[in-house]
Amino acid sequence: MHVNAFDRFHAGSSLVHHLDPRVKVIVTVLFIVSNSLLPDGAWLAFAASLLLVLFASSLSGLGTSFTLRRSFIALPFALAALTTLFATPGNPIFYLTAGPLDITVTGPGLVRFTSILVRTWLSVQMAILLVAATSFPDLLHALRHLRVPGVLVAIISFMYRYLFVLTDEVLRLRRAREARSAKLKGKKSGGTITWRAKTAGSMAGQLFLRSLERSDRIYNAMLARGYTGQLLTLNAHLMECKDWITGAAALGILLFIQLVGRLPFLSVLL
Repeated sequence: MHVNAFDRFHAGSSLVHHLDPRVKVIVTVLFIVSNSLLPDGAWLAFAASLLLVLFASSLSGLGTSFTLRRSFIALPFALAALTTLFATPGNPIFYLTAGPLDITVTGPGLVRFTSILVRTWLSVQMAILLVAATSFPDLLHALRHLRVPGVLVAIISFMYRYLFVLTDEVLRLRRAREARSAKLKGKKSGGTITWRAKTAGSMAGQLFLRSLERSDRIYNAMLARGYTGQLLTLNAHLMECKDWITGAAALGILLFIQLVGRLPFLSVLL
């Protein structure tokens, strides 16, 4: 399986690509935290956050629509906050009847639900841009430089490295099952649902045992080559002037967005 099946990195020579990965990770985390701290209904601040994402996407050379087209897939997960429409107290807007239940949708509930959708949408866009403009090894080294626990970084790195291997193993098991399953004309290959369930369980067990054996062999091989729990890289990841300036500018913009979201006169106007 090709690495592009899971890796969403798009190589480029833009300013965003050449930034130190630590700066990109910190700015992304601060952006997500900033969206979470904004009050419900701070539409002008949300619009400023959207402009920041679009500007960063344009600087990356990927285009302003790059993150927009890929971010809508996360919106259905935000529907978990649907209960805020009628669980938040306030003035009722309209009523819904679902069988024996009478549901009252309130104004503050609608504002909170819409704000949650917007926060999720904006945060996913910035995360997509981070992954698209930063290679996965650089992300791992950035996490290590930022003092993320080494065990967690090692687990993520090995998961990324051998996810492709496990996927190939699954494909080989699937081909072996199809090669041993009779296929009648007009019918699907295999037997009953019970037979399919047993076969799937057997395949999962084989995959687990093969993965366990492979992990032992790989770990012993790494120890024999001097592995001490730290990942080495040829990239020194030294902070340059442009990294400090970009990080400071991003922090200033996020503080400005927080100020805009809390200005009393803007709240009255909106």
